[in-house]
Parts: sequence; structure tokens; C-alpha cells
Amino acid sequence: MRKFAFVIAAGLVLSACGTADSTSPTTPAGAGGMTTVKLQLQWFYQAQFAGYIAAVDKGFYKEQGLDVQLLEGGVDIVPQTVLAQGKADYAVAWVPKALASREQGAGITDVGQIFARSGTYQVAFASSNIKSPADFKGKKVGNWGFGNEFELFAGMTKAGLDPGKDVTLVQQQFDMQALLKKEIDVAQAMSYNEYAQLLEATNPATGKLYQPADFQIIDWKTVGSSMLQDAVWANTEKLKDKAYQDQTVKFLTATIKGWAYCRDHAEECRDLVVAKGSKLGKTHQLWQMNEVNKLIWPSTGGVGLINEADWTRTVDISMTTKNQTGDTVLKKKPEGQAYTNDYMQKALDAAKAAGIDTTGSSFAPTPVTLTAGGA
Repeated sequence: MRKFAFVIAAGLVLSACGTADSTSPTTPAGAGGMTTVKLQLQWFYQAQFAGYIAAVDKGFYKEQGLDVQLLEGGVDIVPQTVLAQGKADYAVAWVPKALASREQGAGITDVGQIFARSGTYQVAFASSNIKSPADFKGKKVGNWGFGNEFELFAGMTKAGLDPGKDVTLVQQQFDMQALLKKEIDVAQAMSYNEYAQLLEATNPATGKLYQPADFQIIDWKTVGSSMLQDAVWANTEKLKDKAYQDQTVKFLTATIKGWAYCRDHAEECRDLVVAKGSKLGKTHQLWQMNEVNKLIWPSTGGVGLINEADWTRTVDISMTTKNQTGDTVLKKKPEGQAYTNDYMQKALDAAKAAGIDTTGSSFAPTPVTLTAGGA
């Protein structure tokens, strides 16, 4: 069983150093008056990124004069690194991961906090009697690493556990097989992805699909150790340029429209994601679309605005939570322009003027019936 440290301790974030260079992909308006823009996604195509996919496929970016190219993510791709090195114009990344990269020298700024809430769980079988982080003591605790474990360590620390002594940390694959095979006691899962995989698996005791009652969810939002996740990051140095500022507002305006569209047309956006080449099935993607919408909507102040209290909590947890070797995500508070609401507020004003519902106050989740394997 592999034990591991925070990403920054392992040196994986160190590659994020650097700033945009002269090879930045942003180009002047060319044929058709379109400006080419590259957005680096955090992971493979799935409904987690449906709003961006919809904004491309429905022509919302083109309405703003932007030819947006989506760059698919993967295990070995660090979005904020791609952005900082000038190989993309914007990137989608979790806030604590990106802040760790900033501390190592990456010149990036959060300009749009799309996910207002965390979707990270730890999940155990209900029969295990694991109901809170305090119950992890002496257990095999799975997590993915790569910066996804920060909330877990914060939750354990809050419960008085020492991750280096009180639990056995296990490197978990990006699925739920280790939990289903009972090789670990509690597993990391996203509400919109891996948790659904459990409910798409067959319970050998019944021959039917597992039910929510078969599992115990530890939700970091309830525990109080949740951190900000998917945000749109821009290049800090380039934000000094008026053209890039204007482009950012246009990009965010179309992005708002894309996410609002997926809020109101979940099944169509599911289909757009599947058509994009996602390996996940249609019912799984509809579940994911529904759960992702829950992380965004409703948005009282307007989608994408950064809530200062949520930001402060994320920074505080990043500075105070230690892993099993004593390392923290951040050594000090972020310096410089770590985030700004300036461009998102302008985008919200433009979106509202165009008749787009930017708060989703009437949003209600859509019931989703999962099938075996999420087909």
C-alpha cells in the first residue's frame, strides 16, 4: 500500500512555474473576425465540463467573436501549468491545486468560480459503521492524490487524526473497484462521477444494483473542510493587456450562457458530452450533469462570482492542514492578484442584459435513474 504526500511535497506542482511567453496561442481576429482561444480542461470530456462544450457547440463563444478550442485533460496534464506556460489562454482547475502552483511561481488568476460548492465525498459501506472522519482511525483510506486529497486531510485533521499515524493511506485508482472489492475501507468519490459508479454496480448479495442505503457518505461540505473547486483561471501578466481583458469578459459571458443552457437543458447537454467522445454512458452522464448543476445552481450573487468567505476558508485550510509528512498545501497567503471578480461581474452584466438567468434561483434537480454500468 503506497503512502504519499501532498502534490507539492512530491514535487508535482513545481513544473507549474513560468509565465506566458511569445508563443501564446491567443491570436488576433483572423478569418471571419474570430479570435482563437484555447481552454485547457482539468480532465477527460465529461459533464463536469458540459457548459464549455455547450458554449462551443451552440455557438455561444462565436457570438462573442471567439473560436474556442477545448483541450482535453488527463492524468498527466496539470491545467494551471499549461496556462502558466502560455500553451492555453484559460484553464479549469481546482483552487487549492492552482494556488499551490501560484506559490511555486505560476502567474495565474481565478477570474470565474464556476463551481460554488465542492463535490468531493469519502464513501464507505454502511455496514462498516464508518460515519465520520473520526471513524477512519485504523482504517485503509483510499484517495487519488494529485491534489485531490486536500479536503480529506483537512477533514481528518479536524477530527483529531494524524494522517501519518492513525490511518493507512492507499493510492486509489480513478474508480471504485478497491471499495467494491473491500480492499479499502473508505474511498474518495466525486458526487457527480465515482459515487454514481457505485450505484451502477451489482450487489452480489441481491443480484440487483446497489442502493444509496448501502453506503455511508462523508460530505466535506457537512464536515466543514470543503474547498473551492472548478474555476476559470487566466494569465495574470496578460490581464494587464486591454485586449486580453476584453477577451476574458467575452469568454466568461459565453461561458455563463453555456452553463445556464445546461442547467435548463440537461438531457441535450448530456448528449453533447457523449457526442464529444466521453467514455461514460448516457445515464451516467445525465447523473453527472444533474449533480454538477447542483454545485453551480442556485447562485445567489450570480454564477462565477468568488465568495470571499469561501475563498478565505480554502486558503486557511490550505495553510493549516498537514499531511503525514507535515507538509501543507500553502506556506503563506497568496500574494498578488490571486483572484478577481472584475471580469466576471462585467460578464454577468452583459449576460443579464441579454436576458440570461444568471442566478438559477428556480433550479430544481432532475431525478435520474441509473442503469448497470451507466449505459
